[in-house]
Amino acid sequence: MNSFIFGLVPFFGWALGDIFGAFASRKIGAYATTIWVFIGSFVVLTVYAFFVGFAQLITGITLPLFLLNLLLGFFYVSGNFALNEAFTKTNPSLAGTINAAFPALVLVLSVLFFKDPITLPHILVITIIFAGVFLCTFDFGILKSKAKVVNSGLFFALYAMVSFAVVFTFLRVITDKIGWFWPIYISLFPSLIFLGMMRIKKIPLVSPLKTKTLLPILGSTISLRIGDIIFNLGLHSGLAKIVAPIAGAYPVLFVILAFFVFKDPIKKQQMIGIVVTLLGIVLLSIISV
Repeated sequence: MNSFIFGLVPFFGWALGDIFGAFASRKIGAYATTIWVFIGSFVVLTVYAFFVGFAQLITGITLPLFLLNLLLGFFYVSGNFALNEAFTKTNPSLAGTINAAFPALVLVLSVLFFKDPITLPHILVITIIFAGVFLCTFDFGILKSKAKVVNSGLFFALYAMVSFAVVFTFLRVITDKIGWFWPIYISLFPSLIFLGMMRIKKIPLVSPLKTKTLLPILGSTISLRIGDIIFNLGLHSGLAKIVAPIAGAYPVLFVILAFFVFKDPIKKQQMIGIVVTLLGIVLLSIISV
């Protein structure tokens, strides 16, 4: 029973976190949403740090690992910003599905850089996922259109997918030395860069209290970070075979919720792409344990 809880918490947490994030982004913009969620995440994870303890960090961290962690943190923060920006510029169901395909890219990068073994079923499922992403992002109607207008939200979603793939491919180099918690914590630091970018671009850091987005931001922060913590605890408890498939299927719940919450129009081709991609993601989560 505990194993299913370890899977269900991130399943609901990650889906609800992205829904709350999409709602807040549409109210106060991607910059402000990203900064406030990361500030909240820093508070939540700082509290949790005292339960984890500092011994593994002190004995395992080195300057090269710390710098690598900061670099991956930049991709982590910028990926979150890109996803929030995608939520404001295109259909959230579409953006969320594209982003959720990043595990397939992680598998490809792991094969290329770490020589991880790969099976024929994995190759077939990865092909299905990328075919679905292609249907989501490439509009065949543009070929016949004189306007040649491209939805920039799709590019932000693709960037988010690539960024998260880079992070979760190379984060293993650090987690082998200092565990799973501290790399995630250190990855929050580059969010200061985006705070600086807001000052340079003169983008105001809108207060959630003035825009009635405090609850969505808190909801996104708590849902995402609790999902992260419980998922990793489940993996470290040796329950990956049950936890990973349940948690990995969260995009299905997100797409269903986004469809009813935002009610944005979506093209038939993109709907097919969403279904194909989600099918591949679920299959990948099942065969990868």
